[in-house]
Amino acid sequence: MMGTTKPRGKIGCEETPPAPLVDLDVVILCGGLGTRLREETEVKPKPMVEIGGRPILWHIMKIYSRFGLRNFILCLGYKGDVIRDYFLNYRFNRSDIAVELGSSSVEILGNTPLDDWRIVLADTGDLAQTGARIRRAAKYVRKDRFLATYGDGVSDIAIDALYECHVAGGREATVTAVHPTARFGEIAVDGGKVTTFHEKPQITDGWVNGGFFVFERSVFDNADDSADLSLEHHVLPELARKNQLGAYHHGGFWQCMDTYRDLLLLNELCMSQRAPWMIGDGW
Repeated sequence: MMGTTKPRGKIGCEETPPAPLVDLDVVILCGGLGTRLREETEVKPKPMVEIGGRPILWHIMKIYSRFGLRNFILCLGYKGDVIRDYFLNYRFNRSDIAVELGSSSVEILGNTPLDDWRIVLADTGDLAQTGARIRRAAKYVRKDRFLATYGDGVSDIAIDALYECHVAGGREATVTAVHPTARFGEIAVDGGKVTTFHEKPQITDGWVNGGFFVFERSVFDNADDSADLSLEHHVLPELARKNQLGAYHHGGFWQCMDTYRDLLLLNELCMSQRAPWMIGDGW
C-alpha cells in the first residue's frame, strides 16, 4: 500500500485535518449504457443487474456501509428511473405489507431491518461521460473530500485503509490499483510438457484502475462542465501529469461486471456463499 509519502502542497494532512471517514459522501457512477451486458441492460441500468438476488449497486453500497459510510450520491443517467423507483419503494419492497384497496392505504407489518442510508438521486444526463457525471453531482457533496466508485464492481477492499492512504499521500486524488483476473487459464510449459496450470488466475504483473477513489472536491470544482468530460481520459491523466494522483494498491479480491460471463461468476460466488466482499452481517 502506498501511504508513506509525506504530505505535500496545500492538501497535506498536516495542514488540513481530514474529515472523519464516516462523515464523507460516496459518489457512485450509475448512468452508463452497459452495452456489453445487453442481455440485462435492455430493461434496466447496469447497476440494477442483480447478483445474489440484489442489485450490484446495493452490494457496492454495503461495502461502504461496513465502514460506517451512509451518505450516497448516485449519478443517474440511462434508465435512471429504475434506480429511483427501487429506492423510493425500498421499504415496501423489503417488508411484509397489508394493502387496503378501498382507501389505498398501506401498512408495513413488523419491523423489517433496513439500511440506514441517505441517498441523493442526481440526474446527470443520459449521455454524459464519467467525469461530467461526477462534476454535475459534486454540488451535493457536503465536505471538501469525498469517495467515488463505479456502479459495476465489487471488492473486499478496506475502505478505511484507502482513505488513510489518500490522506497520508497528500494528493488531490487516489485511485485503487488492482490485479484483474485473467480471462483464460495460465499454463507454464517446459520442454513440451505443462509444469503448472492455473484456471483464470489473478494477474500478478501490472496494475489496473479498480475504481474506489478518494477525491478532493477541488478537482471537480475547477473542471470543465462539458458532457464529454471523461474521468479516465481527461481528469485522471491530468492529475497524473501534475503528480496529484496517488495509488492505493489492493492485492485482494476485485471483480467488475462487464460481461454476461462476469455476471455468472459473481452470482455463483453469491450462491455458493464464497463471495469475498460479503463480510459481516446484513447480507
